[in-house]
Amino acid sequence: MNVVSSSVSLTVTDPAASSRFFTTHLGFREVLVDEDFVELARDDAAVDLVLVRRDIEQHGPGQGPIDVVVSFEVTGIAAEYERLRNEEVGLSVTLRQEPWGELVVRLVDPNGLVVQLTEWVPPAGI
Repeated sequence: MNVVSSSVSLTVTDPAASSRFFTTHLGFREVLVDEDFVELARDDAAVDLVLVRRDIEQHGPGQGPIDVVVSFEVTGIAAEYERLRNEEVGLSVTLRQEPWGELVVRLVDPNGLVVQLTEWVPPAGI
């Protein structure tokens, strides 16, 4: 098997709002746009995101993925953190370093999707 591309489909209440968030703050571009979904991509190794409008008749109110975190390993996380702070993006976890060496920032889009940015920094002594 040879995987040539990949995507994650996320069910949200307002695909357009999430699309604006990802294109404005995280460098994605819209590839396909419809009333009920938006496909987003980047030119680097990031996975494509498909934002699908929640169908209340199919999923019911409040049902769907719980505790989904979309995570991107990045470089230059400190500069990204400052840029996002200046853009007044909703940060749920400010820049911090985990004991195992990972730098982490978490932000939340208008639909409540949690996006985590990480950068590996080896802990002292490794």
